[in-house]
Amino acid sequence: MSDDPEPAENISGGSADGGYADTFDADAPATRAEAVVDRLGDRYWQKSYGGRDAFECLVRTILSQNTSDVASQPAHDALMDRYGGREVRSTSNSASGERSEPRAEGDLAEALASADQPELAETISSAGLYNQKSERIIAIADRIVAEYGGEDAFDAFVREDDSGTVRDTLLDMTGVGPKTADCVLLFAGGRDGVFPVDTHVHRIARRIGLAPPDADHETVREHLERDVPGEKCGFGHTAMIQFGREYCSARKPDCLDDPEACPMADLCDQIGVDPTSGDVTDPAEAGVADD
Repeated sequence: MSDDPEPAENISGGSADGGYADTFDADAPATRAEAVVDRLGDRYWQKSYGGRDAFECLVRTILSQNTSDVASQPAHDALMDRYGGREVRSTSNSASGERSEPRAEGDLAEALASADQPELAETISSAGLYNQKSERIIAIADRIVAEYGGEDAFDAFVREDDSGTVRDTLLDMTGVGPKTADCVLLFAGGRDGVFPVDTHVHRIARRIGLAPPDADHETVREHLERDVPGEKCGFGHTAMIQFGREYCSARKPDCLDDPEACPMADLCDQIGVDPTSGDVTDPAEAGVADD
């Protein structure tokens, strides 16, 4: 949507990932995690997600694995130009979740299932690990065509089936991990209570003290989904990523130079960050925060 406050280059969200601007109650948060998400929403955006085509979302998230948006976005665009076969990928721009534009003929899953692997690898080369990713994409596309008949039936499965069943099915696909599965559930399925954990979310949740310092990605996810209301998990994920890019980087968070420079200063335990010495370590190496 044209007035979407989220930058379109954010592969985890933005206008390309559907959804619509929304407003959520930020009064009297029940947990510190909710207070953090509320403040992030005030600073960046509050949105409800859903509306992406599930298979394209799955492919796009695979392309984003172990690389940056700058590298994976051109790979996604090149893949869609060569194999998409649809004039305009429709999105959901209203609370109803109805598609705003009809899709042209063609099936991306069928096209990729029959793709020549070296050609696909060349097409997505900017994303890195292109041989591995192309093999995985072709194998997943082949499975979706075999089991669902194509991307439309798979899309319906992701939107309508039990979320636990959808997540387990996605995790059973080679190359699909928890973050990828959760992104599909959120951006395509529009599911509440799904908080995908990427490297930014993993770092920030432990650094602030919203999860144990030694928590793995799945444990961080469990804590956030427990402590953040379901309807706020989606924008909590994308806004936390933006916060990590702008303020809370891995090696030099803004609080090192000025404790007041961080908008989360009063909510953060600074686990692994020592402004006095300038040392920054992984939270797992810095001690245990209150849960």
